[in-house]
Amino acid sequence: MTALGLLGFELLRPTYAALLGCLPVVLFLGFFALRARRRGLRELVDERHARRFLPDFSVTRARLRVAFACGALLFLGVSMLGPVRGFTLREVERKGLDLVVCLDTSRSMLVRDKKPNRLERAKDQIRLLLDKLGNDRVALLAFSGDVRREAPLTRDRRTMRWFLDLAKPEDNQQGGTDIGAALEAALELFDGRTGAHEAIILLTDGEDLQARGLEVAREAATRGIRVYVVGMGTRIGGKIPSGRAGFVKDENGEEVVSSLDGTTLEAIALATDAAYLSIEDHPLPLDEIYEKRISRLEGRSLENGKERIPHDRYQWPLVLALACMLGETAMRERRAGRRPRAAQRSR
Repeated sequence: MTALGLLGFELLRPTYAALLGCLPVVLFLGFFALRARRRGLRELVDERHARRFLPDFSVTRARLRVAFACGALLFLGVSMLGPVRGFTLREVERKGLDLVVCLDTSRSMLVRDKKPNRLERAKDQIRLLLDKLGNDRVALLAFSGDVRREAPLTRDRRTMRWFLDLAKPEDNQQGGTDIGAALEAALELFDGRTGAHEAIILLTDGEDLQARGLEVAREAATRGIRVYVVGMGTRIGGKIPSGRAGFVKDENGEEVVSSLDGTTLEAIALATDAAYLSIEDHPLPLDEIYEKRISRLEGRSLENGKERIPHDRYQWPLVLALACMLGETAMRERRAGRRPRAAQRSR
């Protein structure tokens, strides 16, 4: 147990404890300087005659100045640690949203019309979103022709990032892109009470091969749940990589070009009174959607209770540190000068 712990204090910022490691260094340098000065004086004056030639110099005062400097550093370090003594209980109410992120992991998301490819750019958008979420819960669905629940509704951002990094086309059990199935799976994750606190975020290149996305979006609208859509890709598009080399070809042997289908995606968003943005027209589409739309939704009351507000007593050691600084500054290594005897006799 630390000395502060024995005195009944807790530490609000224990990570600053490393700053106290500077104290032994300053202490060593201070006394090393005193010893060096003492050796220098010995070279000038014999130690037996030091008092005669340097009557006003005080070794004790020099040592006290070093002690005051070390004390100032010590108390500054303790102040940075945030010694806590006592606390106040405050009534708090935490609110948040339930968000389900549907990430398209079909092979067309590997197209490199957006560097390094559509899928990695979509993951970057989601990572930026996770940095902004407060008390909101978020789930992750990866989909292609099938849907996989990568992560349930959670506030654990670290776990969410881990699952996000692992999502890849190789895990798909079916090819193609079934947006309707992804939206249905997202709706199943909500409790069904009200859609005012719930939203779906869809990141895809828009190739809805089953053509069910708009139908399910209308079902979500009846529950008051909005579907915000981010279009990944460009209108010109690009070829779909196939394995280590080459590109996907159609039945005629022609290389398939995948382009962004913004019309379908915009219709899905508008059906739920939400918003659609493409990464071609907006550098940070999901960030913009969150700031202008999602963050303004009314959060559900998640928790009512009391929050413990600690009393940071950093002022106490800070005052002691200032006192040590003043003491070190005011103290001189020479005593108050005495008048020479000849001057005293002349009186």
